[in-house]
Amino acid sequence: MTININLKRVVDDSYPIHIGELPQIVYDGKVAVLTNPKVAGLHLQRLLSCLKAKEVYVITIPDGEHYKTLQTVESILDRMFDHRLNRKSLLVAFGGGVIGDMGGFAASLYNRGIDFVQVPTTLLSQVDASVGGKTGVNNRFGKNLIGAFHQPKAVYIDPSFLSTLPAREFGAGVAEIVKMAVTFNAPFFEWLERNDLREGDNLVYALQKAVETKAGVVEEDEKEQGLRAALNYGHTFGHVIENETKYETYLHGETVAIGMVMANDLACEVGLMQPAEAARVKAVLERYGLPLSYPIADIEKFYAAFFLDKKSADSAITFILPKGIGGVEITDKVDARTVKKILARFAGDAS
Repeated sequence: MTININLKRVVDDSYPIHIGELPQIVYDGKVAVLTNPKVAGLHLQRLLSCLKAKEVYVITIPDGEHYKTLQTVESILDRMFDHRLNRKSLLVAFGGGVIGDMGGFAASLYNRGIDFVQVPTTLLSQVDASVGGKTGVNNRFGKNLIGAFHQPKAVYIDPSFLSTLPAREFGAGVAEIVKMAVTFNAPFFEWLERNDLREGDNLVYALQKAVETKAGVVEEDEKEQGLRAALNYGHTFGHVIENETKYETYLHGETVAIGMVMANDLACEVGLMQPAEAARVKAVLERYGLPLSYPIADIEKFYAAFFLDKKSADSAITFILPKGIGGVEITDKVDARTVKKILARFAGDAS
């Protein structure tokens, strides 16, 4: 005997992304704001002045990628239970990518799922991490291997939060902007070559173009079954670097920059990109002080770590490689010898 449960339905998870001055956020219920001490010290009072709700609680967790763990998420959930949040409550993720990822994940778990909104305060989180509903944590096997797709109800991107951003954090965000331009938008990349994001209104324009690109890809492939994987350009290599350095040496965007350089070398090796094009990408990244090399201590160990990447399956490693500038190819057809040849160029490279 077979009994079927018919759950076919259309779910509309659409949501607005506001770019501009933070508006009034009005909510008829309890609200918990998740943040860290650094962001709270700089901007929390401003957020609270824009937040209108029956009850507002602030949950603060330590700052840093190495706190992006199940243990921290459990502590967030404990605080949510302490404040007696219910299924009609709202969580506001107020901070960078780590806060957004863990806040969204905690919201997806609490009472089997409550609403949350993103108020990103770093350039990286504004152009990338806050959009698309990817949530999760790291473990000893790699980055973001535990998590869920849980879309926010809204994203509020206020560029003025970036006024307190350190230069390294700014550069880390630029890496994600460059990533999207190289893979999906050649004219935008050419614009990035000609314009400095630290001058005039250039940053607001870049925010708009990057978010439009990310939103368009997510609309086509929400759960990363195909096209959305292309947004991981630079990440396949970068995640290994982050795990090897225990998330303490580099910012996420910095490892993405290094990963893009490595991916570009591999793309040149297999004929998808010209060396002159790779040099152009490198030049834009260099302008913002991003690291562009990593001393690989053990090529075999580095290569083996690729198999833990979420995009890889069984014995095939999936690489995201640029096709020139403005195009991308997702492939699992690159042989081990070719990949290790590229890794060997970075072995012991301390430049």
